[in-house]
Amino acid sequence: MRDTLPVKKEQKAIPPATGGFWSPFDTLRTEIDRLFDDFGPSSRHPLSVLGRTPAGAGGWMVSPAVDVVEKDDAFEITAEVPGLDEKDIEVKLANRLLTIRGEKSEEKEEKDKSYHVSERRYGSFQRSFQLPEYVDTEKVNASFAKGVLKVTLPKTPDSKKRDRKIEISAG
Repeated sequence: MRDTLPVKKEQKAIPPATGGFWSPFDTLRTEIDRLFDDFGPSSRHPLSVLGRTPAGAGGWMVSPAVDVVEKDDAFEITAEVPGLDEKDIEVKLANRLLTIRGEKSEEKEEKDKSYHVSERRYGSFQRSFQLPEYVDTEKVNASFAKGVLKVTLPKTPDSKKRDRKIEISAG
């Protein structure tokens, strides 16, 4: 089953999410991730990833893995969000900033359970992407199926007109 998610459009800037606490290890992890992202392929890509915001319960970093693919007519952002439903995910677009937010809540069935190992992660996440000028923000759409969120960012018709080959003359 494939469900369509609405993309909310706002004119105001989106403030970063906070988890209500400060952890130096979360800050260090975020900075190290940002440093490696700067050296990765995303730093050369027109769709720049602006950040992973840790806001998970208990200090867990809860941030979905994403793929950003450029096609001739659109960009596609695919995010793995297993265990979430479309109602747990929010996609917003404000001032050419696309933000994907979500929250995975811990389900407590019995209070008397005695866990030996608990590795499942819960909490909220936020990923933001700065969109290039040649993305048609009026036609952005999102869909969700089998734990995978797909956001399609169509390019404007004149996006190919911006590219031109420069002839090299012997000199």
